[in-house]
Amino acid sequence: MARILAAMSGGVDSSVAAWLLQQQGHEVIGVFMRHGLSGLPEAHAGQSETLCCSGSRFSAAGSEAHADPPGAKTTIKTCCSLADAADARRVADRLGIPFYVLNFQDEFEQIIEYFVQEYVSGRTPNPCIVCNTQLKFGKLFEYADGLGAQYVATGHYAQIRPASDGLALYRGVDETKDQSYVLFGIPRHRLGRILLPLGEYRKEQIRSWAAQWGLRVAEKPESQEICFVPDQDHVRLVRQRRPGLDTSGPIVTTDGRVVGQHPGIEHFTIGQRKGLRVALGDRRFVVRIDPQTRTVVIGAREELARWELTASGVHWLVEPPDRAFEAEVKIRYRTPAAPAAVEPLGPDRFRVRFHQPCYGVAPGQAAVCYQGDRLLGGGWIL
Repeated sequence: MARILAAMSGGVDSSVAAWLLQQQGHEVIGVFMRHGLSGLPEAHAGQSETLCCSGSRFSAAGSEAHADPPGAKTTIKTCCSLADAADARRVADRLGIPFYVLNFQDEFEQIIEYFVQEYVSGRTPNPCIVCNTQLKFGKLFEYADGLGAQYVATGHYAQIRPASDGLALYRGVDETKDQSYVLFGIPRHRLGRILLPLGEYRKEQIRSWAAQWGLRVAEKPESQEICFVPDQDHVRLVRQRRPGLDTSGPIVTTDGRVVGQHPGIEHFTIGQRKGLRVALGDRRFVVRIDPQTRTVVIGAREELARWELTASGVHWLVEPPDRAFEAEVKIRYRTPAAPAAVEPLGPDRFRVRFHQPCYGVAPGQAAVCYQGDRLLGGGWIL
């Protein structure tokens, strides 16, 4: 049996993932990733062991907190908070496994800067993909190596299975929970050291196991927001990080008619319908954002249609293709993959030509390629 470093967020998925691994006889070590950032709702500080970057252990005050009592309603569904750390520790205590809190404040600062800069550049960021690539399946391996752990495990709904050309990443069995899209940046050479115990199960089975085992997180609400924007007000974060920056400008129709003014391009993303603050008698959507002129262009839904896109920063989980191929391409986490022809444009780019028009293609989001349930690779939409 193996020694496994299990990322535990305090939610039901990562808790059951750790439990399943222990049931299989593995030696599981739980770790919680703290962003260490101020300004988030927290509870009273307690005492917890923390693992420092070198892998040595020390005791640090303020690393854990008392969560809400059982049955209390959660109004802000966060991850990475002190209350979540307390939930993760309770599960670890129940399992009887070691549990450590890792301070990733510096790394999270870089992700927040990326997030803010994308918005003020008129793009729509996806910090979860960056976090998975750089931290959960990047930095955590340094801690795993320091503890002599052969594997890193998470509660993502995706699968790693053998294929004819080696290990491959596949969609999770539960199509409503599949998270393979946000894992396209996983280093291919690390697939053999990653465990995703939940990929072959459906969400209702996971909650059922948690309830049967008496885990208080069995009915814990899922975290839908970005962990460093728990109030879902990303504009406030952008303004805090870029004080004095003026990104306001005109709202124009696709034929160039000025129909209003907006307070800043960070308020908008491609495909957005609500919050436009213009009344034109029919539904309008954001179809383009020009950061140079700070212009937000709106139009009818059919004007959102795109037949192609180009992506950069490409990462492949197969041998990099050298010719065009057919695939299904997913442009957002909650958007179904669409049939398309994918044409490599050198080692770092590809072009996607959809067979049917695709709506809501947003620069800054990921374009991820599949063949069947297998994820081939992806890149960032230009």
